[in-house]
Amino acid sequence: MAEHYFCSVCGVYTHHRRRSNPNHYGVNLACLEGHNPFDLDEIPVVDGVNHPSDTGVMRTLGVMKFVRKCD
Repeated sequence: MAEHYFCSVCGVYTHHRRRSNPNHYGVNLACLEGHNPFDLDEIPVVDGVNHPSDTGVMRTLGVMKFVRKCD
């Protein structure tokens, strides 16, 4: 089971310990100084229900792209 962590001050999701490999962590890029999610390419979006460890398949629903609306 994945372990999710949130900021105790504002409640934003900061990071998680990965279910598929508990020695790895996923980090909310927007929480890291000097990094900008608008600089990323398209990001695959999975359904969040069918985990590859359960099904053997990652079910991708589409892609996400951060698009800046103003400068």
